[in-house]
Amino acid sequence: MDERRPSDARVIGLVSAAHFVSHLYALLLPPVFALIHSESGLSYRELAAVLASYNMVSAALQTPTGFLVDRLGASRLLIAGLLLGSTAIAVAALIPTYSALVICFGVAGLANTVYHPSDYAILSHAVAQKRIGQAFSIHTFSGLLGFAAAPPLMLISAGLWGWHGALLVSAAIGLVVALVLLAQRHALAVTPTAPAQRQHRPAGAGWRLLMTPAILKNLAFFTMLALAGGGISNFSIVALVALYDTPLWVANTALSGFLLMGALGVLLGGVIADRTRHHTRVAGIGFALSASVILVIGTVALGSAPLIALMGIAGLLSGIIQPSRDMIVRAVTPAGSFGKVFGFVTTGFNLGGVVGPLFFGWLMDRGEPRAIFIAVVAITLVSLLTVSTTRVLAPKPVAAD
Repeated sequence: MDERRPSDARVIGLVSAAHFVSHLYALLLPPVFALIHSESGLSYRELAAVLASYNMVSAALQTPTGFLVDRLGASRLLIAGLLLGSTAIAVAALIPTYSALVICFGVAGLANTVYHPSDYAILSHAVAQKRIGQAFSIHTFSGLLGFAAAPPLMLISAGLWGWHGALLVSAAIGLVVALVLLAQRHALAVTPTAPAQRQHRPAGAGWRLLMTPAILKNLAFFTMLALAGGGISNFSIVALVALYDTPLWVANTALSGFLLMGALGVLLGGVIADRTRHHTRVAGIGFALSASVILVIGTVALGSAPLIALMGIAGLLSGIIQPSRDMIVRAVTPAGSFGKVFGFVTTGFNLGGVVGPLFFGWLMDRGEPRAIFIAVVAITLVSLLTVSTTRVLAPKPVAAD
């Protein structure tokens, strides 16, 4: 059994590296929103539209990509997505127009569709079953590290070479990871579903699975998570600066603390998820406590240290929730359908990513920075109500498509 561990570790490491890049790319612009705003004169709504283009494309195409993963193979699509995403970011850096920014981030959104269905398909097929929970936890951890790395990477790089140069640095990171995965592609090989097997399945069976109440409720759950998390990740920096005149470095440090502690919280949440069957209870408690902390941040003027500490606590709580989130999805997913189901429910991230930036950008343009935090609290409480009414049952067998 132990002889399988190095192989498992290599697969988890490679997939997690790709997941790191996907989250890094999702948070490239918000850390330099203020710089772009002052340099180009673009409004926050225009900048939010760039994020919306990224998420609209991802939302529309991620589920079809999940079906392609089952047919064409996860590893080749994952590598193609890394190459396409890094190229799009590089072009956005080299063509300094607003239309190019919108188009290139839309293409990056297309590249983003490969990550979740490919990652979960590879992990589910290539990692030993007894370590699949650990694999999911490390996978999520790496993504949150990508979020946490984005603010310092973009600020430091922008300070040296401007925000265009910062985009080129991030594009180079994605290219390096793509080349590493290309060299190690045999370790990630997942056999696609054979045409002979697919022809015996009822037409549209996969889509009928996705339309079941349990899967749709998880889609709504992920959408709420994206709205709340996006409010903090994308707009907490500018909101804190506008609301309390927080120094930019403090606001960025607070966000990095939120995201880094969220990543550590995922590891703690993985331990908790392995020791309990009450995953909805874990998520519900985490939501309630997180909402309370965010409410304090949005209504009380805090010093630098207390602000950073509370943002870290909020991040820790949000991280603890996430392994239970994945276990809730896994509990209602038939064997062999992880690619399409996770591809579908994680579309909620993109749906939230379309609505959230436009909504929160509108609040900022109206001069309502406090409303950013109040809205996040309200959305979190809605998520609490959603998860508290979810019954996690063993799924009935459904033909995969």
